[in-house]
This record gives sequence, C-alpha cells and structure tokens, in this order.
Amino acid sequence: MRSGNIIAYILYFVLFFLLQIIFFRNVLLFDYALCFVYIGYILILPIDIKPIPLMLIAFGFGLLMDSFFDTVGINAFVCVLIAYIRPYILKLLTPGGGYDAMTEISIPYMGFVWFVKYAALLIFIHHFIFFILEAWDIAFFLDVFIRSVLSSIFTLLVIVLLQYLFNSQIGKR
Repeated sequence: MRSGNIIAYILYFVLFFLLQIIFFRNVLLFDYALCFVYIGYILILPIDIKPIPLMLIAFGFGLLMDSFFDTVGINAFVCVLIAYIRPYILKLLTPGGGYDAMTEISIPYMGFVWFVKYAALLIFIHHFIFFILEAWDIAFFLDVFIRSVLSSIFTLLVIVLLQYLFNSQIGKR
C-alpha cells in the first residue's frame, strides 16, 4: 500500500468513526433498524492487507465503538469476526480474472452489483451475530432476525450512499 493510500485510509477511519458517533449513534428506524456505518471502514480496506493486521485494525475499531456504546466487547468481537471471514467472502466473489493487488474495494473499482453482494453478506453477518450476542437468548430469535435484516438494509444503504458521495475521492488514488 502506498503512503498516499495510508493517509486516505486514516482519513476514512476518522470519517467512519465520526459518522457513527455523531450522526448514527442514536438513529433508530421503525424501532428496529440501527445503522452501524462504522463497519464500512473494515469493508473498504485494501484487498492485499494481511489477515492479522486486518483483524487487529478491526479489533481496535470495534473496541473503540464498545467504549462509546457500552457494549462490553460485542463490537470488537463482531468486527474481528467479519475481518476474519472477509478473505473467504472475497474468494467466494472473486471475478473471473482474479483481483489486482492494487484493486480497491469500492463501487467504482468493483462495480455496484459486486460491491452490494460483498457488503450485504458481511453486514448481515455482523448484525446478526451482534444482535444474538446482545439478546443472549434464543427466545428472541425472530426479533434478532428482523432487527438484523432491517439494520443490514439500513446500513447497506448508508454505506452505498457514502460510496457515491465520495466517489471522486475513491476513484482518484
């Protein structure tokens, strides 16, 4: 990864952090759907990042979110989980010619359909595990599932919107 990209990813870290803390912290749609926009940062990290650094970044970001949301490690756990399974999802969705090492994970580089499939899978896994751990009771399975689906749709819409808002910056690196 080039040094210019490192600065860009640091700025993205700050952006996703501030968006989550300032704007989406208390947003609740239909009394069910939360927006965990911060996981968008983990989703857009470079394809060529090694698994251990990826999981360490995810752990740190999740722990930071836990400190603001009083979720006692749940965010850290689910962030590490999606960082761990991300390479498998990338492998599952590998285009015919494979990935270029310098390819960025964004709509301009990967295409809308690919990005939505990739993001939707990881977002749903994140949300489902998050809500299961938060409920900690199988009796709430239907509630957990509904919250997971609605929150995943909400989060995915916001992350796709952010991709389009920052499209000019994303495509010019």
